[in-house]
Amino acid sequence: MATASHRVTETEASASPPQEAVVVRFAGDSGDGMQLTGGQFTLSTALAGNDLATFPDFPAEIRAPQGTTFGVSAFQINFGSSAIDTAGDQPDVLIAMNPAALKVNAKEVREGGLIIADEGEFTARNLAKAGYDENPLEDGSLARWQVVHFDISQLTLEAVKPFGLGNKEALRCKNMWTLGLALWMFDRDRAPIVEWLKKKFAKAPELAEANIAALNAGHAYGETAEMGAPFKQHHLAPAPAEPGLYRTVTGAESLALGLVAGCQLAGLNMFFGSYPITPASPLLHHLARLKEFGITTFQAEDEIAAVCAAIGASYAGQLGITSSSGPGVALKMEAVGLAVMTELPLVVVNSQRGGPSTGLPTKTEQSDLYQAVYGRNGDAQVPVIAARSPSDAFDCAIEACRIATRYMTPVMLLTDGYIANAAEPWRVPDMSQYQPFPVEFFDTPPAEGEGVMPYVRNADLARPWIRPGTRGLEHRIGGIEKAPGTGNIDYRPEVHQEMTNTRVGKVHGIADSILDQQVCIGREGAELAVVGWGSTFGPIHQAVRRALAKGQDVAHVHVRHIWPMPKNMAVLLKGFKHILVPEMNMGQLKTVLRDQFLVDAQSLTKVSGHPFRIAEIEAAIDAGLSGGRQ
Repeated sequence: MATASHRVTETEASASPPQEAVVVRFAGDSGDGMQLTGGQFTLSTALAGNDLATFPDFPAEIRAPQGTTFGVSAFQINFGSSAIDTAGDQPDVLIAMNPAALKVNAKEVREGGLIIADEGEFTARNLAKAGYDENPLEDGSLARWQVVHFDISQLTLEAVKPFGLGNKEALRCKNMWTLGLALWMFDRDRAPIVEWLKKKFAKAPELAEANIAALNAGHAYGETAEMGAPFKQHHLAPAPAEPGLYRTVTGAESLALGLVAGCQLAGLNMFFGSYPITPASPLLHHLARLKEFGITTFQAEDEIAAVCAAIGASYAGQLGITSSSGPGVALKMEAVGLAVMTELPLVVVNSQRGGPSTGLPTKTEQSDLYQAVYGRNGDAQVPVIAARSPSDAFDCAIEACRIATRYMTPVMLLTDGYIANAAEPWRVPDMSQYQPFPVEFFDTPPAEGEGVMPYVRNADLARPWIRPGTRGLEHRIGGIEKAPGTGNIDYRPEVHQEMTNTRVGKVHGIADSILDQQVCIGREGAELAVVGWGSTFGPIHQAVRRALAKGQDVAHVHVRHIWPMPKNMAVLLKGFKHILVPEMNMGQLKTVLRDQFLVDAQSLTKVSGHPFRIAEIEAAIDAGLSGGRQ
């Protein structure tokens, strides 16, 4: 019998060569703990040194009827011994905890993949709830896949029987039994999970011990059950990585740390005003735990109060930051216009989700680009930045803080539901390599007989930041049009024209301090450029990499600074013969590119609530190179 420290020998490895990457999906009812199971499997995978990407997928209903397809929750992880950029196109392994989970997810599994099912849940009642007329474990309908099924529920009850738990409480340990089995399948160490369980249930040690027993029982079952070729242990070697300290981060965690770092580099305290909304709420949760870094977190009574409080904090000399998702950002937009008019620094984070209205609150989308670039009354332009991955959100947050404070402007920072919830390994950066951008508050009183000039301009067209209460610099700002320099209310046509030109010119001038747009892979002037933004990075990058390996003349360009775009973008784009823009909306970046650069960009759109598959973009590349239109 193998032990927890067992590692596959060279003989075993040569007999069953390790796969380069594996995609595993855990799926069950919302109450089955699939997100927790996936999260802990992610931890063990990161500790094993594999590269990884995850995709948590859960329903919008607070508690859908148990056993129905509406309540299915899933967690997918792609991990391996080489670079992993996406959560995987199709699962190689599906672990289905009930018939509904099988019904929703089986069709996603690659042909010949492995399905593991808890046969104890395949009762007549549960089959009917899931819409099955016959038991799929017995009627041959799963013949395309390798299927292994056993009674996980009963095996869990037996494992935790010594701890005297009630039936309902005992069955809550099923996810740990399943995790133990998965840890055995992929040669993972149980020790970190055991330690985590002891900490989680420190006040109820009997629950900790029951869950540990279930974990060990699942692992032992894998070791001892002789179920044939489909059900065997796989060992994946660690992925190559640069030396350094690594941790696993979700996009929300990375974003929180980046905002803290940005405020530190600016020498400012942070005021974070927010109102809970999916999928933006985790950012508030993470920042609330970092108060020792000069952070004030404020859960407001509504979205408008949250952004207005942040603007007030910026007026007072802190960096105001607010966060929401699309519907909440819509409510904030009048106040964002106020920040444009008053020219105060503000960072607005939009974790995009499916829309419009309430839409798909727990699913991902990129459909707020128009809102970010164009979505305010008046000519109220703001710079827009988009993060491409969970770890990239750290640097994007710092960049948002830099632009907001240097140019005295609100900044829109776009992530989405996939980035916010997904996890990946992150090399913890050396902060000494980041250039500080300390804020200098204006504190020189005017000479005798001269007035305060809160709207005088520097070389960046930014106005001075004056802390209220600074002696001799009493001033007022507001949302009504004002005269250049003095900021006094002034409605004259020529004044409004000049101030509008200045505010717009200031935003356009930000392009002078951002790097030229680079080609990620491929060559400048290629036959086809695949241009993306945000979380489409992973599938685009892998699809272009595969296309290059086939000898196709294709390149990947990924845009971080969406408004304004880098100064070389026009020349770069016009060098490509064809431009394909995959995005999870109905063609919003495509419209911006056509508008700004007069290029014939073509869309590849997807609004299913799920990220692109690599294969979808590969097919579009093939069509684009052969003259097909999307």
